[in-house]
Amino acid sequence: MATIYREEDANLNVLSGKTVGVIGFGNLGRPIANNLRDSGLRVLVGLRQDETRDHAREDGFEPQDIEKVIPRCHILLLLLPDEVVPEVYLEKISPYLARGHLLVFFSGYNIAFGFVEPPPFVDVGMIAPRTIGAAVRSRFLDGNGFYSFVGAGQDATGTTLESLLALAKAMGSLQAGAIEMSMEQESQLDLFVQQAILPAFQHVMTTAADVLLDEGYPPEAIMMDLIISGEFTDYLWRASQRGLLHALRLSSLTGQYGIFSRLHRFKELKLEGLMEATLDEIRSGDFSIEWSREYENGYPRLTRLLQEQERRRLWVLEQGTLDRLK
Repeated sequence: MATIYREEDANLNVLSGKTVGVIGFGNLGRPIANNLRDSGLRVLVGLRQDETRDHAREDGFEPQDIEKVIPRCHILLLLLPDEVVPEVYLEKISPYLARGHLLVFFSGYNIAFGFVEPPPFVDVGMIAPRTIGAAVRSRFLDGNGFYSFVGAGQDATGTTLESLLALAKAMGSLQAGAIEMSMEQESQLDLFVQQAILPAFQHVMTTAADVLLDEGYPPEAIMMDLIISGEFTDYLWRASQRGLLHALRLSSLTGQYGIFSRLHRFKELKLEGLMEATLDEIRSGDFSIEWSREYENGYPRLTRLLQEQERRRLWVLEQGTLDRLK
């Protein structure tokens, strides 16, 4: 059983007198920096030369070059996109690291797949929120908090975990709860959901829409029932509160019978095999190598795949329905 940490497991006093450097001020860096400051921590923001500097100034921070922030901080939060981290780490962070520094990653990806190899004299840990950046801020403000995974990857000082828990508490995660997990498992699980669950959901939804469109059902009605009504969102929200089976049991008896009596049709061995193959690609590092090459070449395949999706008739109908409803 995994350990679940809550607010009483953390002590903000372990961060007393320490300065936190937030490296990156994007979708996740911005709310994290604001949450930490609101919790009373001293926060410095280190950025590249991009538009996020204006965002940081708007929020009352004084952004500086990354390499100038590192020596002034005890704790460094790396909040840049996974594919960007190795280059920035090598050029702007690694040369300035000192004994006692704590490096905190918000995904286990670069440590798990060997793209970043910190020196043995620094602490390394992970706090990986299980929600989007906007919710990290809103759930901090409303007092509900957000779930996350935490894990100590390298413990040079013997204090890595207690510092991670204090940071998790300061940013609002322990209000909900944080599950202890290795950086390797976190990265594998995250990629598996992205590559095995979401593609299956996307394929099921688009196939259903195509079948119904070909059979003459009104596009507006199809888009409403499949996407726009938010029924699936409500279902998943209920599942997050009470569990998957409870959410299904809230359907009408007709709905419950339809769900459970047809469930066996989707128990395909091929689906299980596809998921196992996907997990193997992730764990072996094949996907991480593939994605690194894609990034280095300027995202050619991703660009082509997005263009193919944009040409599907479904998205035109979807947008048309949204425009009409508005």
